[in-house]
Amino acid sequence: MTDVRRITSGGAWEEAYAYSRAVELPNGLVLVSGCTSMIDGAFADGGPYDQAVNSFNVAIGALKELGLGTEHVVRTRMYITHARDVEEVGRAHKELFDAVRPAASMVIVAGLVDPRLVVEVEVEAYRGGSRS
Repeated sequence: MTDVRRITSGGAWEEAYAYSRAVELPNGLVLVSGCTSMIDGAFADGGPYDQAVNSFNVAIGALKELGLGTEHVVRTRMYITHARDVEEVGRAHKELFDAVRPAASMVIVAGLVDPRLVVEVEVEAYRGGSRS
């Protein structure tokens, strides 16, 4: 599929596990892979709120590389490791997407790839038609 556009952030896991940070389909749909609070290969300290903001900012950065912003986001998924973090992660989501109101899911999982990580997010965006 040569008309599929792939974006990489250069992250070590992308290379090690053979995935793209984001993939844009010809119909304008953009899928952003799971993003965590790993910034430039290092863990960014902080609690659930900070990790959620950092994770979403990684995803938003990938969208920006494709010329999109938060206004294009149509779906988010938040994976958290503790039910006690729902309010903090939800607060971060509201601050970033209140004006957009994407479809969203928040799921409690047993763990993430690094035990320091308590939040991972996925984002889907839509360009509003096929790209030129």
